[in-house]
Amino acid sequence: MAQLTPELIDVFRRLDTCTVSNAVETFDCRLRNEGFTDASVRCLYTSLPPVIGHAVTARIHGSSPPAVGHSYYDRTDWWSYLVTVPPPRIVVVEDTDERPGVGAFVGEVHANILKALGCVAYVTNGSVRDVPRVALTGLQFFASHLAVSHAYVHIVEFGHAVTVGGLNVSSGDVLFGDAHGLLSIPASIVAEVPAVAERMFAAEREVVNLCQSPTFSLEQLRVAVRRLS
Repeated sequence: MAQLTPELIDVFRRLDTCTVSNAVETFDCRLRNEGFTDASVRCLYTSLPPVIGHAVTARIHGSSPPAVGHSYYDRTDWWSYLVTVPPPRIVVVEDTDERPGVGAFVGEVHANILKALGCVAYVTNGSVRDVPRVALTGLQFFASHLAVSHAYVHIVEFGHAVTVGGLNVSSGDVLFGDAHGLLSIPASIVAEVPAVAERMFAAEREVVNLCQSPTFSLEQLRVAVRRLS
């Protein structure tokens, strides 16, 4: 598991997912069409700064009652497991119902619980609720739906690999997210990514500044673009 030091976290929070995604591609450690959420999962609080953390995974059902208990309050073992993953934590929950999102697993109360347990974001292909009040907590939401009720939402299992928005996630994976979405960063390169991302961003600024310059020319553009590769 990659170690997210306070210094590394601070550096990542000054970046954005698009630049980090570009940086990850330079390492050729995976295909360019994987490792990130698709458009079915969106960031709800686009004004919040980027989040980075270790994934904590779970699966839920919400359309029918659980065999035992009534809600997540009956599964305090889930909270015990959550704190075994190093902070900061990003909770990733796959709603495995045939029609995901019937009920919301996280609203105001559970968001405050997650914040108290060192979580910075909640990610799901299902629903969330109490959106205005959760915004006050600073917990980021990445979700596919909104819901008015928690219905019969309950945890089926936790700690197993899940898939949310096309992104395969295992507990302990390093995730980075902002207004654009969420991506995973391989543990083997996480410490190297920021420096590459910052160099790429600087090169992109050169192209942007040139395009806005009164002295712009195709010759200069060709030279500047070559620095992006």
